[in-house]
Amino acid sequence: MAEANITSPLARVDSSLARQGMMQQLGVYLVAVEAGRCELGLPFSDKVTQQQGSFHGGAMGALADIAGGYAGLTVAPTDAEVTTVEYKINFLTAKTGGDLHAIGRVLKAGKRLIITQADVFHIDPDGTRTLCAVMQQTLAPVHKQY
Repeated sequence: MAEANITSPLARVDSSLARQGMMQQLGVYLVAVEAGRCELGLPFSDKVTQQQGSFHGGAMGALADIAGGYAGLTVAPTDAEVTTVEYKINFLTAKTGGDLHAIGRVLKAGKRLIITQADVFHIDPDGTRTLCAVMQQTLAPVHKQY
């Protein structure tokens, strides 16, 4: 199937995530996607830790950025991708083990800018969820380069 024909939110996000080398290296996986919303997961490993042994803020920021970006992609024109113009993130707590889940959602989708928000949760092996970070992001739709 040609990329231009991929129009469902799930197909668009799944196809794009498969091309993200960094996300593949970190082990990021798709949890859920629908128009205006995307949830991604990141398992704990030594690839994503900082010197004190907890999830690195850079990994948390990258996960939030991608979840927000993919939420925006689901509402962008089908002949466009999105690129991050800026984001601001607040880290609330450090966690080890388990997984992180970032839930991105579109706050406003305009012609030139898409505003998203993402919450990053730590999921303990027992299922306990703790909010770890919150992000707000500005995206710009761009013409596909492939």
